[in-house]
Amino acid sequence: MATGWPPHLFLVGCGNMAGQMLHRWLACGLDPDRVTILRPSGRPVADGVRVVTAYPDALPQGTTVMLGMKPHQIADVAEQLAPLCTTDTVMLSILAGTTLADLRARFPSARDVVRAMPNLPVGIGQGVVALYTDEQASSAGRTEAGALMAPLGLCEWIADEALFNRVTALSGCGPAFLFRFIDALARAGEAIGIPPEQAARMAMATVQGAATMAAAQENPATLADQVASPGGMTREGLNVLDADDRLLTLLTDTLEAARDRGEAMARGH
Repeated sequence: MATGWPPHLFLVGCGNMAGQMLHRWLACGLDPDRVTILRPSGRPVADGVRVVTAYPDALPQGTTVMLGMKPHQIADVAEQLAPLCTTDTVMLSILAGTTLADLRARFPSARDVVRAMPNLPVGIGQGVVALYTDEQASSAGRTEAGALMAPLGLCEWIADEALFNRVTALSGCGPAFLFRFIDALARAGEAIGIPPEQAARMAMATVQGAATMAAAQENPATLADQVASPGGMTREGLNVLDADDRLLTLLTDTLEAARDRGEAMARGH
């Protein structure tokens, strides 16, 4: 068995995010025979992966369970899944707004419970995964969770669960905000007279190249100033973005809105 793979992986739900995670794990060598997915529709997910429409009578010893359904389904899921969990069950949750205390209350037999918040690029191994657990979790469970997440991209353990919704706003929601920016950059190019399809291609390549360069070299703020010659075109454009910190203010407002929604979800609203 490849290092990092659990003896068995039981996925409850397999939507966009869980599907991306599974796609990456399989591409990295996870044996599909070790995976079972509970999916009411019964639709197949990947070659060799077993899909069931009802809970099994028992889970194999050492099973890692990942909750990947909609957060509002947690009560119904816990009612049927909790009796199957034992002290050697590692419970991973990617449910936004569902606290560790809530998970522990619903799955009291599972000693190792870990919250994980991935973002969509995990499917290509370039994602970000925030992880959180508490002192009740064993070092082995923590290690197993971290090893499973490692092929997905950057993994960051969060020391304080109070930060979880803030981290989710940044990295979990962030790809959607960047997708919106890429689209807006292309549409702005179209607005100043560039043919639409050409503007879209150029915007995408510009963002991709700039992100690769930023990751490999200095911090983005320094790179921006290097591109901008005094009195030049780039500087004139940056003057618009920088005026009254308008870009920073916009993004801060965006992340605060996402964070606040996560905290409201945690309160059951």
